[in-house]
Amino acid sequence: MSYPGYPPAGGSYPPASGPYQQAPGGYPPQPGAYPPQGGYYPPQPGACPPGAGYPPQAGGYPPQAGGYPAAPGGGFPPQAGGYPGAQPGTYPNMPPAGQSGMPQGYPGGPAPGQQPMPAYPGAQNPSMPGYGGGVPTGPTPPVAPTKGYRGSIKDLPGADPLRDVEVLRKAMKGFGTDENAIIELLGTRSNKQRVPLKAAYKTTYGKDLVSDLKSELKGDFEDLVLAMLKTPAHFDASELKEAISGAGTDEACLIEILSSRSNAEIQEINKVYKAEYGKSLEDAISGDTSGHFRRLLISLSQGNRDEKETVDISLAKQEAQKLYAAGENKVGTDESQFNAILCARSKPHLRQVFHEYQQMCGKDIEKSICSEMSGNVESGMVAVVKCIKNTGAYFAERLHKAMQGVGTKDRTLIRIMVSRSEVDMLDIRQEYLRLYGKSLYTAISGDTSGDYKKLLLKLCGGSD
Repeated sequence: MSYPGYPPAGGSYPPASGPYQQAPGGYPPQPGAYPPQGGYYPPQPGACPPGAGYPPQAGGYPPQAGGYPAAPGGGFPPQAGGYPGAQPGTYPNMPPAGQSGMPQGYPGGPAPGQQPMPAYPGAQNPSMPGYGGGVPTGPTPPVAPTKGYRGSIKDLPGADPLRDVEVLRKAMKGFGTDENAIIELLGTRSNKQRVPLKAAYKTTYGKDLVSDLKSELKGDFEDLVLAMLKTPAHFDASELKEAISGAGTDEACLIEILSSRSNAEIQEINKVYKAEYGKSLEDAISGDTSGHFRRLLISLSQGNRDEKETVDISLAKQEAQKLYAAGENKVGTDESQFNAILCARSKPHLRQVFHEYQQMCGKDIEKSICSEMSGNVESGMVAVVKCIKNTGAYFAERLHKAMQGVGTKDRTLIRIMVSRSEVDMLDIRQEYLRLYGKSLYTAISGDTSGDYKKLLLKLCGGSD
């Protein structure tokens, strides 16, 4: 079965490069056979030469007028709407489910200062499972989202901030407010097209756009509109500030932002936070949290994670054993070892570590964390693991919990819909449908109402 956007499977015989050629060792032409047909595709560069035995078949389909030009290097060109290629940092091709495809036993010996593990020669602890030692193989490592633009909001070609602010001014001027005009305008512009509207509005009318919107709108709809007019770093900084200094600490918000943003994004958040609130994000975290959870947040807030795309399989195996030795295989838990690996290593590398851990001891690392830790540090570590394993599924779960039960956690709903609309909303929608059996669009429609619902659905981008 083939999928749009993927070239045909390799290994097939290419068409002949001219009139019927008898392949070495092949069958001669039969009397009365059809003459060769013109218009077939030329042989593709790099394709296998015709093998001995059966001759290549002539008579391929002629190219269609107006069709796609031949793709460089052969094969069909990518189809519109097809799956984009693999995201940088994703796994190399993995074996089919049910086959580990991995070498059995860890190569070499233990790292300096590390106790021998069962897979190494000479290990003396039969209670610890060895890599490949008869433990059923787990699923292949989760694959990171495919490369290509996965957001639901794109730049609107030809958008003009001066014309846009005229529309906004007209929507708010006079008696009543034209909320539909505001929804249509903001819901079809990207963040980099929305943010300049504040300066353009003040330049044109000598008034503050945010103040005017606050005077005209109310409730969750107002909060959503104002969130959409902030840069990503300003929005994240304001959400972190509220999570820290609001009524009670919103630990889940802190972990959500710090575990899902890139190094560059976290460093920009740190700059904005210091400029806006007069103290560093690290100091704010230190003053509001404690223990291993505080150490986890401070580590994540440095924005210093390794971002290399390469994966060292041998190191991943060693670190899977270190995590096992720090948790399941000792009395008590060495949280600092989990902290060091989860906060410093690259996401592609950690996905491989999680896979090796599953292979080694037959248990998912999230379950190990839940059985070894408790409280905020447990929920924090599990969230980091989930976000790294499958970011789309992590956010789908966060959205589901925000809309589940009595009352909606609107702050969480707004934050995720705004911050992911230009990043991976299509992945989140796909995972939501897979996990909960209904589209995110349907879930939002059933849990919200009015203008607030209309603008959230614009950010969602469609039903699945």
